[in-house]
Amino acid sequence: MHRFVVRHRCRWVAVALVVMTSAGCSKSETAQARGRDESAKRMKTEVVRQEPVHRTVEVVGTLAAEDEVTVSSQVEGVVSRIVADMGDRVAAGHVLVELDREKLQYNLDQQKAALGRALAKYGASEPGRLPPIEQTPDVQKAAAELQQAKQMYERAGELHKRQLIPKQQLDDADAMLRAKQAIYDSSLQNAKNLRADIDASNATMKLADRELRDGFIRAPFDGYVQKRLVSLGELVKAQMPVMSVVRIDPLKVTAEIPERLAPWIKVGQPVQLHVDAYPDRMIEGSVSRISPAVNTQTRAFPFEARVPNRDVMLKPGTFARVHIETAKIDQVITLPYEALQYRYGVNRVFVVEGDRLAARELKIGDRTGDRVEIVSGVKAGDAVALTDVEKLIDGLKVAQ
Repeated sequence: MHRFVVRHRCRWVAVALVVMTSAGCSKSETAQARGRDESAKRMKTEVVRQEPVHRTVEVVGTLAAEDEVTVSSQVEGVVSRIVADMGDRVAAGHVLVELDREKLQYNLDQQKAALGRALAKYGASEPGRLPPIEQTPDVQKAAAELQQAKQMYERAGELHKRQLIPKQQLDDADAMLRAKQAIYDSSLQNAKNLRADIDASNATMKLADRELRDGFIRAPFDGYVQKRLVSLGELVKAQMPVMSVVRIDPLKVTAEIPERLAPWIKVGQPVQLHVDAYPDRMIEGSVSRISPAVNTQTRAFPFEARVPNRDVMLKPGTFARVHIETAKIDQVITLPYEALQYRYGVNRVFVVEGDRLAARELKIGDRTGDRVEIVSGVKAGDAVALTDVEKLIDGLKVAQ
């Protein structure tokens, strides 16, 4: 028992010696820091002040093609030539795929021949210069015969009144007049039907001509071929996809704005984009569309921004960080980001108080460029050190 007590006392003596040694070291470090007072460090400072700042919104969006379309064939045919392929730049109207047009040419020739026959019967050479129905050859002939029959009937009527011819001849003239009238009416109707046939044949011929031209499948706008969907020699049907074409200049970026900030963002406001593929490059654009309805799941408003892409540097599908400078202006305190010292998860600055530095822990807000908003920790009028910030310590003597 006595031996145990001795050991216990020895242990507490050792602990006391350690504490005294630690305290002595702490006092030594403080004294060492104070010893630096003899050589004051010349310091560059910035006086803290409030300034107006446009609030910015930073969101993550996705780049997308301005237009994306799957080009389909309008006619049936066999692929005879592939003119453009994946990655090729194409202009509006540029031929992408050519179909075998021999059958289409035969159909057009057949329709032209049918139209020619109808025009010949009508007495015309062009469908756009058709004479009036009354001036067609058959109608003119029937009209002349009808006029002659009328004259003969009128003459027979006068002779019969004078009792120079029998009643039978008058009846024969009347029968002739009725027959010629029927022939004229029939000729007039035939001419109307023929004109309708010409119109139909002309429309069919134009359709055949269009189908022949549709044998060349063309790009709908300036852009790039995203994907080829057919092969050489393949039989394609009408409405069958053959190429995917995208317009990527400009691009659009789609993202969402937090509900609380939506009133401060308008169409036409500038945006700045950063993509991981080009970390040192800032891309500028503008807000082009804002949805009138909030997304009920995210409580945010979808929007689109247009971004120039003349050098085709940006690719659809890429993620982008979007910065939008809103119309909201606040009076805030900002400091250069270089004034902050970061230690163990804490941001702080060093404020000049008399001839020494005092460390101040900060709560920071938004960062804009090389400056950062200070929510708390310093006030207007404080002088903040800017020289060798990473090496500064609390209590260091300085000379401004």
